[in-house]
Amino acid sequence: MLYIGIDVGGTGIKGGVITEKGEILAKHSIPTGAGRPYEEVISDIANLCFLVIGKAGVSIRDIQSIGVGVPGICDPATGIIPFCTNLGWHNVPFISEIHKHIDLPVHVDNDATVAGLAESVAGVSAGSKSSIFITLGTGIGGGIVINGRPYSGIHGVGSEIGHMVIHKGGELCTCGNRGCFERYSSATAIIREARKALPDHPESLIAERCHGNPEEIDARIVFDSAKDGDTTACSIVNDYVQSLAIGIVNLINIMDPEIIVLGGGVAAAGDFLLNSVREAVKPLIFYKDMPYASIELARLGSDAGIIGAALLGLHR
Repeated sequence: MLYIGIDVGGTGIKGGVITEKGEILAKHSIPTGAGRPYEEVISDIANLCFLVIGKAGVSIRDIQSIGVGVPGICDPATGIIPFCTNLGWHNVPFISEIHKHIDLPVHVDNDATVAGLAESVAGVSAGSKSSIFITLGTGIGGGIVINGRPYSGIHGVGSEIGHMVIHKGGELCTCGNRGCFERYSSATAIIREARKALPDHPESLIAERCHGNPEEIDARIVFDSAKDGDTTACSIVNDYVQSLAIGIVNLINIMDPEIIVLGGGVAAAGDFLLNSVREAVKPLIFYKDMPYASIELARLGSDAGIIGAALLGLHR
């Protein structure tokens, strides 16, 4: 059986024809053109579906369903997208609108949720009974999969783990609360702390590698500097890892998953990040004599979005 997966981003939309095992037969991408009326963007998504069907050399009759991952809050039951900041969408009737262009079953969910589903089928958490996927990017997203099914809660916001509070009265979050997980464990958090440290540490490798310009700092510069032993970078990364570990332990205590998967841009730090997180989590586990979730790095990279979106039709 074949499925179409669509991964909607703020700047680009990716689509692919995917097998039930998560294999990609064909894929293509187009600009999002954010800021346009949602009807125009959804029309482009429908056209992208037809394009990848053609690239795969199959017929629309071979496609079982279309799955779509969007960077916002979705109601999988109604197909309505109540809120999607990157696209400026509010209460968009996504499924009914796309059905104006293409007559196939359509499923829609949060982009991190579908990425977590992809890893649970064709990635590092394949074969597990329960997993939590954490995207460490500009913010933090979550994908919870239980017994092969993505969990989004009753109202479609069940995996918004980035907005659990880990520091009372902490940094102001874009959601309006303070101390949210993503304010301390996202790439944005690393960059913020590095910029704050720069004036007091002009001798640091961070300062050298950003040429003294705080606007050039990204998470990679900070992690690379920490790998090379820079004390300023090591301090920033250590604080970051401690906050990440607190969030992970909260998830372990609530969900007791089989595996936790780290993805997103920060996860490109690889084993340096992974080993540090594992060590930071260990002393925070309260049941010392029992096994707990393994922590691993995601494997599917940028293809996770289209793979997981496509598999919504198989794992709903």
